[in-house]
Amino acid sequence: MRAILIADARRFVAPLILVLLWQAGSMAGFISPRTLAAPSTILASVWDLLMSGELPYHLLISLRRVVFGLGLGVATGGLLAIVAGLSRRGEDVVDVTMQMLRTLPFLALVPLFILWFGIGETPKVGLVALGAMFPIYLTLFAGIRGVDPKLVEAGTVFGLNRRELIWHVILPGALPSALVGLRYSLGVAWLSLVVAEQINATAGIGYLINDARDFLRTDIIVVGLLVYALLGLMADGLVRTLERNALAWRPTLVRN
Repeated sequence: MRAILIADARRFVAPLILVLLWQAGSMAGFISPRTLAAPSTILASVWDLLMSGELPYHLLISLRRVVFGLGLGVATGGLLAIVAGLSRRGEDVVDVTMQMLRTLPFLALVPLFILWFGIGETPKVGLVALGAMFPIYLTLFAGIRGVDPKLVEAGTVFGLNRRELIWHVILPGALPSALVGLRYSLGVAWLSLVVAEQINATAGIGYLINDARDFLRTDIIVVGLLVYALLGLMADGLVRTLERNALAWRPTLVRN
């Protein structure tokens, strides 16, 4: 146990050294506050934003957008992946359209979303949903098509009908790929939120960053970026925990 704690502590040595060098460079005047605020200034800003309630308020707004957008995107992408993965006709109908949409420049869609949905919450949630939809679609589709045919054959031998094969064999076999896609979708959802909160936002972490940019507050900009990074890391950790529990049947995980 002690060796594990020591090994975990070693991972933070390099970031800590970088932060100390950053602080020393700021105190020595090598790094201008207008270029990048000192770590001590950033910590003070975090405290002020927490005490004023400003950071929790904007954080809750951003979390709400991500939750709704991610849920919509994962549900839509997962459903389309199942349709395309289980049927050649479904693939013909769905896959080409999805591949075309996937290659569109994300920023180029912002003006269209504003024209279609206005400047309220709908385009923001829609952009997050769109970004989160493609990773889950691609990975789940590949997972369904990659299920071992011998497993399907064994299920057929045991008398499973098509619905039972899908539920008991194909979808569990595709679950590892789907969870990988969910991790990618979470990352893309946060990236999409950064773009979405540029659309006439009056609240949210993106709004906080834009407002700080106008006043050259690099400390608040860094606070916003750190919040994005920590939320993404926490979300990824939740999915990894889900993965360990949901895929405990895999021999490699059991041995580890």
